Amino acid sequence: MSRFRREAGQGLVEYALLALLIALAVLVALTVFGQAVSGLYSQVLSRWPS
Repeated sequence: MSRFRREAGQGLVEYALLALLIALAVLVALTVFGQAVSGLYSQVLSRWPS
């Protein structure tokens, strides 16, 4: 029984590390491409019909 709990805890840690890695990748992508995406968004909004 204690072995099952240990494996379940390990799985939870793995999911947490995976979520952290994804969040870090999103943060890096926004830092690198943030200005370009912001400029593109502004261009789309300026050309959008009112």
